[in-house]
Amino acid sequence: MKKTRLKTPFTVCIIVSLVCMAIFTARLVDWQLVHGGQYKLISAKSTNYSVETDAVRGEILDKNGEGLVVNTTRYKIVIDKLYADESKLSNTTLRLISLLEKTGDKWNDSLPVDYKNGYVFREKSDDEAAKLKELAGVKDDATAAMCISALKERYSIPDGYTEEQLRKILSVRYGMEREGYSNAKPYTFADNISRNAMNAVSENTQGISGVEVQTYLVRRAENASLAPHILGALGSVSEEEYKELSKGEKEYTLTDSVGKFGIEQAFEQELKGVGGTKIIRKNADGSIIDTVETIDSQPGNSVFLTIDTKLQQKAVQSLEKNIKEAKAYGEAEAENKGQSLQGEDCESGAVVMLSVKDFSVLAAASYPTYDLNKYSEYGDYYVKLTQNKNSPMFNRAFMGTFAWGSVFKPCVALAALEEKTITPGTEIFCTEKYDYYPSNVVKCMHRHEEEDLKGAITESCNYYFAETGRRLGIENMYLYAEKLGFGEYTGVEIDEARGTLAGRDSKTWEAGNTVSAAIGQSDNAFTPVQLATYTATIANNGTRLKTHIVSKITDYTRKKTVKSFDKAEKVDNAGVSEKNLKTVQEAMLNVTQDEKGTAYSVFGDYKVKVAAKTGTAENSGSDHTTFICYAPYDKPEVAVAVVLEHGVKGTYSMRVAKDLLDEYFKK
Repeated sequence: MKKTRLKTPFTVCIIVSLVCMAIFTARLVDWQLVHGGQYKLISAKSTNYSVETDAVRGEILDKNGEGLVVNTTRYKIVIDKLYADESKLSNTTLRLISLLEKTGDKWNDSLPVDYKNGYVFREKSDDEAAKLKELAGVKDDATAAMCISALKERYSIPDGYTEEQLRKILSVRYGMEREGYSNAKPYTFADNISRNAMNAVSENTQGISGVEVQTYLVRRAENASLAPHILGALGSVSEEEYKELSKGEKEYTLTDSVGKFGIEQAFEQELKGVGGTKIIRKNADGSIIDTVETIDSQPGNSVFLTIDTKLQQKAVQSLEKNIKEAKAYGEAEAENKGQSLQGEDCESGAVVMLSVKDFSVLAAASYPTYDLNKYSEYGDYYVKLTQNKNSPMFNRAFMGTFAWGSVFKPCVALAALEEKTITPGTEIFCTEKYDYYPSNVVKCMHRHEEEDLKGAITESCNYYFAETGRRLGIENMYLYAEKLGFGEYTGVEIDEARGTLAGRDSKTWEAGNTVSAAIGQSDNAFTPVQLATYTATIANNGTRLKTHIVSKITDYTRKKTVKSFDKAEKVDNAGVSEKNLKTVQEAMLNVTQDEKGTAYSVFGDYKVKVAAKTGTAENSGSDHTTFICYAPYDKPEVAVAVVLEHGVKGTYSMRVAKDLLDEYFKK
């Protein structure tokens, strides 16, 4: 009995296995031998199509999450070849055009031929007409009517349409061929249509296969002229860019658009999304069998800047206002007094505000500015920008190098104190004209007579600093200047200029040049972001941090932080004692608090104590007016640097800084 019970389950398993194998074998025989030809024919009559889905690019936001460059939803009409009835395409085209004409929306009319009692080429369309003739296969001297006739035959359009209807049909078919209309690439019949058009098309195309209203994303700047130099723009990828970008983690094609400058370029790999893929299977009669999303698309990451939108707006507005006022003043002086070079050529400038805590850029404006949403590397607007003599596309805040004049004097003072070239009490007699080197005579604005260091900074005495610079020597001068950030990259993430530091970067040098360098002239040429970094370093008691404009990178939803850049990164130290720093800081406070101070008129009664230095720099044309400051004096929070090219009067550069401080301390 015991042995029988053991054999029974084993026998049952064998029988079940044999039955399953028999059924499976029978099905194989049926599939491959009995009905093999039939199934092979069915397989041959169904086709799989691989279609790529769009990649969404990450957004750019300010420090508070306010959109700077965002993706906004738009509507478009597409004709999908996978679903469309090609035999009805002409009538479908006319029906769609009729609907859009009623709603006042435009369709993508790319044919460079119009019908005006006959077919004629559009005005100023020689290039497009040449492309049309090439595609139509006609001779170079062919008329518009000949092109229409060739296209009608090429696309097998039957008779029965009016001349105007035929032109509309052919324009769509021509556009389809130009755009590569295929099973894998639907044709965009119209984009950026109104909501009325969307509703009209949706309601009136029921039963028309292949026509669909889709949403898509348009990338645009929320405030187009706020910070175009920083944000950057997209453009067609070049062959060199393609080779370089292909080395990264993301895949690129030669039809991609990529960041060409600014944040769009610097964080291209982070912002770029990854497209997806879906497989569409159709049977022999063209019907869709199924659609499978094989690879999901992944949006790019979002980049948060350190920029504060309100401060940036104030910077742009104040720059424009004060530049125009400086120019108006110069024009009035020329007209009323016959005096030239008083600011009548003031057309441009820049301002940068940093946080002293971590050297993050709170605002950085360059004037003149331009409309980022109108910008296109091949458009008419771009051509106008390139022809503008004031170079509105030039990022003066980060790339512009200028002579800054007397704002360089605190640097010389720190170096001279630390090297014991002078003491705070060292007095030098100013006779208004410093001529130690006859070939490098330095003039002072006034005859200051006996001046100590504090007085020389307060009243901006050129004589005092020319003599101090001569005693200090150019080598010591530029060694301390380097530590304070002059002629050095600040670390900001987008393109910046290194500038020129007199003596170190000069191709030729004479001893007499040192006195000019000591008052911020000679070969000295620095960027506004370097001057803001220098000012923040003094405010930060000599510790120079890495200047940065990106706060963090998150996923597209902004919920998960991928990278953070908020931690302050030390770059260098000024190498100056606390005592010497305090001496110069107090002198800079005196610039605004002493009645003789060059910034007293604007900041003498300001609600927050401000440490500052004014500057005037000689160059071709009217003098530049420059200004640096930090505030509050006791517990510094922000540092500002301003330059108005050919602005002459220091009042205007000071007002730009004051407007920014007003906005900042409004909180």
